[in-house]
Amino acid sequence: MSKAPQDSQHRDLSYSGSEESRRWDLSYTQNRELSWLKFNARVLEEATDPTVPLMERLRFISIFTSNLDEFFMVRVGSLFDLDAMLPDEVDNKSGKTPRQQLDLIFEAVRPLIRFRDNVYAQVCRELAAKGVEAVPVDQLQGQDKLFVQDYYKQRIHPLLSPQIIDRSHPFPHLKNKALYAAALLQERGKQLLGIVGVPEAVPTILLLPGQNARFVRTEDILLSHVKKIFKIYRVEEQCVVSVTRNADISYDDDKFDESAPDFRSAMVKLLRRRERLAPVRLEMQGEAPQLQQILEQMLKLPPQQTYVCSCPLDLGWAYQLNDCDPSLYHTPYVPVYPAYLDPQVPMWTQVQQRDVLLFYPYQSMQPFLNLLKEAAADPKVLSIQMTIYRLARHSAVVKHLCDAAENGKAVTVLVELRARFDERNNIEWAQALEDAGCRVLYGSEQYKCHSKICLITRQEKTGLSHVTQIGTGNYNEKTAALYTDFSLMTADPVIAEDAVAFFQNMLIDDLSGSYRKLLVAPSTMKDSLLRLIDGEIARGSQGHIIMKINSVTERELIDKLAEASQAGVRIQLIVRGICCLVPGVPGKTERITVTSIVGRFLEHSRVYCFGDGALRQLYISSADIMTRNQNRRVEIACPVESPEIRDWLSHYLDVLLSDNTKARRLLPSGDYIKVDQVDAPALTAQQYFMDHLPQFRSTVQPRRSLWDRLLHPKK
Repeated sequence: MSKAPQDSQHRDLSYSGSEESRRWDLSYTQNRELSWLKFNARVLEEATDPTVPLMERLRFISIFTSNLDEFFMVRVGSLFDLDAMLPDEVDNKSGKTPRQQLDLIFEAVRPLIRFRDNVYAQVCRELAAKGVEAVPVDQLQGQDKLFVQDYYKQRIHPLLSPQIIDRSHPFPHLKNKALYAAALLQERGKQLLGIVGVPEAVPTILLLPGQNARFVRTEDILLSHVKKIFKIYRVEEQCVVSVTRNADISYDDDKFDESAPDFRSAMVKLLRRRERLAPVRLEMQGEAPQLQQILEQMLKLPPQQTYVCSCPLDLGWAYQLNDCDPSLYHTPYVPVYPAYLDPQVPMWTQVQQRDVLLFYPYQSMQPFLNLLKEAAADPKVLSIQMTIYRLARHSAVVKHLCDAAENGKAVTVLVELRARFDERNNIEWAQALEDAGCRVLYGSEQYKCHSKICLITRQEKTGLSHVTQIGTGNYNEKTAALYTDFSLMTADPVIAEDAVAFFQNMLIDDLSGSYRKLLVAPSTMKDSLLRLIDGEIARGSQGHIIMKINSVTERELIDKLAEASQAGVRIQLIVRGICCLVPGVPGKTERITVTSIVGRFLEHSRVYCFGDGALRQLYISSADIMTRNQNRRVEIACPVESPEIRDWLSHYLDVLLSDNTKARRLLPSGDYIKVDQVDAPALTAQQYFMDHLPQFRSTVQPRRSLWDRLLHPKK
C-alpha cells in the first residue's frame, strides 16, 4: 500500500456529506459539469467563426461531438455510479445531489445538440458550394450509383449480421459508440425490432470515383439497404442509432482479479468490462418515435437520456478528408527548431551551459528527442529514468529508451496504465519496453502518475552529472504538434537531487517524500500553492497572481483565491475549460478575472505565477487546480529560475491576457463573452506566437510595452 494520505473518494467529483456541505460558501462557485458544458459550447462556437477555414470548422464540430461523447462516458457515468451508492451526497461547489446534477446536465445538453445540428447544416452548405459534399445515397446517379451498389455487395454485405428481436432472438449487446441501423418491422400485424451493425472493418466514408471531396457515409449506405436486409418484413421506421455506455472504470483494489499475475494483466481484464457497462445515452439520427420508445425500453433508458439529431453520430471522418482545396484548411505550420540551439552541438552540452525551454507546438520536440537519442548512445550515460502517461502510436521516445537499454544503460520507466482511453496503447508500449530490457513499473494502484519528468545521469571525471527534463505535456510527438505545452531541460543540481529522490520514492511506493525545489502532489504541491497564495495575500493590493491552467475545481484552492481577492490581490486566471470559481462576485471574487482561449491549438500548458518584477516566482507544471491533480495524482511543478526564461514566460502570459480575438471572459453569471477590442489592434495569441516565436533569441532584451513589441517585433 502507498504511504500517502488516504482518500476514500477516488474520483474527482468533490462531494461532501450534507452536514459538511453547509460550511461551503456557494456564492462564488458553480457546478463542474455545467461549467464544462459551457466550455464545450465555446469549442462549437469556433465552427461558426467565418475567419476559420471551412474544413477546420467542420473539425471543431467533430471535436465538440467527441468531447461530449467522453463527457457522457466518464462524467455522466460517474454521477450515475454515485447516485446509486451515495444519492444524498452533494457537490461542494453547487450543493446539488448526483440526481439533481444529472437532471441539469440532460436539460443543458439538448439545446447544445440543436445548436450543433444547425451549425453542421450551415457548414455543410458552405462546403458543398466548394465541392466538398456528403452525398445522400438516394441522390446518387449513373456511375456513382453503380459504384456504391457494387461496394455494398463486395465490401459491406458479406460482413453484416442482421438480427430481429423476439423470444428466440434476445436483444443484442450494442457496443459503446458503435453505429447500428435500427428498424421497426411489421409482420402480420406484429411489430419487431431489427438491428444490424455497421461493420468495424469498413472505412467510415467512401470517396466517389475521381473525386477528392464528394463521398458517402458508410452508415448511410447500410441504412439505404435496410429494406433488402429485412426483406420478409415491412419497414415502418428506420434510423442510425448509437449507445453511449458508462466508461468510468474504477481502479480500486477490490475491482481487480486477484488471480491476475500483475497490474498490467489486471488492467487488460478490466478494460474488457468497459464496453459492457450500463448505457447512459441513446443517440438517434433522424425521427423515429415508435422505434425510439422500443429502444428506450430495451436499454432501460428514460426519454430524457435520448437525443434525436440530424447531424451524423460519428464525425471522425472529418479528419480523413485531407486532399480538398488547401484554402479550406489552416495554412500548414511546421514547428521551428529553436534559433538559440545549435543542432550540431550535443544537447547535453547545451543544457549544461544554460536551461532550455521548448514551447510546443511552435517549437519542435526534436531537441528533446535528440537529447534522448544522444543519451542512448553515449557510453558515459549510466541511466535514464522517465514517467510516461500518453505516447504516440509510433513513438521515437520509446525507440530511444529501448536503444538505451540495449546499449547497457539502466533504463527505468514508470508507465501509467490508467491514462484514460490510452490504456491499451500503454500496455503495448510497456511490453515493448520490458522486452528491450527496460525496468518498467506501474506506480501506485491508488494514485495515477500524471507527472512528466525525465532524469539522465552521466559519469564525468569529477563525478556524476545530470540533466532533468520536466514538462507540462506528454512525451507524444503527435500532440506536441497540436497542443501548447512547455518542456524545460536543466542541469540544476538541486532539481536533479529532487528528481533522484522522486524516482527512488516511486520505486518503493512512497508518495509522501519531501523535495527542495519541486512541488510534488499528492504530498507537497497543494500546501505549497496555498503558501504561495498566502505570500501574495500578505502583500495586499500589491499582490499579483497569474495561473494558466486547464481546469479549476479544487475547493480549498478556490477558497484561498477568493480570500486573496478579498485581501486586494489582483488575480488573473487563464482557464481553458472547467472553472468552478465564479469571478467578479462583489465582496468575494471581484478582483479575479477568468479568461478562456480556444483556438487552432489546444491550450494545455500550466504556468503558476506569483508576484511581479524581481520577486516573481514562476512554475511550470503537469497539474491543474483540480481535486484529482492535487490530491489523487502524482504531479510535479518545477520552478523556472533562469532570468531569461522567466522574462520570456512573463511576456507569454502578457500575450495571452491581451488576446482580444479568440479569448472570452467568464462573467459572474457563469456565461462567457467576447473580450472587447478597446481600440487596440486585433491580437490572436496563437497566431502571434506562430508569427513571432522564431524571432526570440537567448539574449534578454529590455522589457517593452506589449503593444510596442507587437507593432515593432524586430525593434
